[in-house]
Amino acid sequence: MAVSGTGRIARSLAALMVAGILVLSGARHASIAADLVIGTGSLYGVYYQVGRGICHLVGRYSDDLDCSAVPTAGSLFNLDSVRDGAFEIGIVQSDWHYHAVNRSGPFAFTDIGYEGLRSLFSVHGEPFTLVARRDSGIRSIGDLKGRRVNIGNPGSGQRATMEVVMAAKGWSAEDFALAEELPAAQQSLALCHGRIDAMVYVVGHPNKSVEKATDVCDAVIVPVEGPEIDRLVSDNPFYAYTTIAGGTYPGNPDPVRTFGVIGTVVASKDLDAETAYAVVRAVFDNLDTFRRMYPATRSLDRDRMTREGLSAPLHEGAERYFREKGLR
Repeated sequence: MAVSGTGRIARSLAALMVAGILVLSGARHASIAADLVIGTGSLYGVYYQVGRGICHLVGRYSDDLDCSAVPTAGSLFNLDSVRDGAFEIGIVQSDWHYHAVNRSGPFAFTDIGYEGLRSLFSVHGEPFTLVARRDSGIRSIGDLKGRRVNIGNPGSGQRATMEVVMAAKGWSAEDFALAEELPAAQQSLALCHGRIDAMVYVVGHPNKSVEKATDVCDAVIVPVEGPEIDRLVSDNPFYAYTTIAGGTYPGNPDPVRTFGVIGTVVASKDLDAETAYAVVRAVFDNLDTFRRMYPATRSLDRDRMTREGLSAPLHEGAERYFREKGLR
C-alpha cells in the first residue's frame, strides 16, 4: 500500500508510541517495519492474541507478506491509526467502529471523518465484564456508586464503553469514591492490592487479566443488567446481551449475564485490494487452525464473521473473497 507524506508521519509517530509501549511492557522483539501492521490492544488482552494469530496465518499462507501485531492503547487509538495510515489494519470494538463511521456518539462533532474505514471480518464476542473484590459487597452494577472503580485508560474501548454505561445510569466520575484510569494490564494488580474495589473490561473470555483477579485475589464476576442496560441494548444495534459461562474462572461457578460488543478487523479503503484479499483468505482458508490457537477463537463461526459487527462497508478485497466462497 502506498503511504502518503501525512501517512508516513503518522506511521512514524505510531512507531514511536508502540516502541515506548513495548519497552514499558517488557517485550523483547518488535518491529513495525512490516508490510502489514495490525494494531491490537493490551499485551494481556485477547486483541493482541488475535492479531498475532492473524499475522501467523498471513506469514505462513500468503506470499511475500510480512505481518506484525503490535500492542496499543485500544480501539480508539487503532481507529485513528488506520484512518491516518499509521497501521494497515486494526482490531476494534463494533460499537466504536459504528460510531466512527456514522459520526455518532463521541464522534458526532469530530472535524475529521472516518468514512474511509472498511471492514474485513469480525472475530470474537466481547462481554462488558465487571470484576469486583469478593469482600467489597458489590453484587450488581448499581453497587458501584460510591466505590473505588477503575474506569479504564483514556483512548481504550473499556473506558469508552464504561462512559456509555455511566451515562445510561446517570453517573459521572464524581459518583465514585475513586475513578481510576489504569490500563488493562495494571488493573488486576490494583484490585488484588485493594487500591480499587472493582474493574471493568470489554474483552473476550477467558482472559488472563480476569483470571488473575479471580485466582489470586478471589474476585467475582458481577452481572450487568437492569432497566437502564435493557434500554441500552434495545437502542443500539451493536450491543447484545450475552453470558459469561459458569466455570470460566476460579471461584465463579455460575453463569453471569451481561451485555457486549463484537471485535472487528478493520482497514482503510486505501489498503491494496490484493493485500486485503490475501489477509482474509489466509484466515478463512485456515479457520480451523485459527480456532485452535486461543480459547477466545474456539467458537468463531464463518457465517457470523462475515455479517455481524461489520459497521463499515466491506473492503473490496474481503468482498471479493466472500463472494467467491459463497459467503455473501
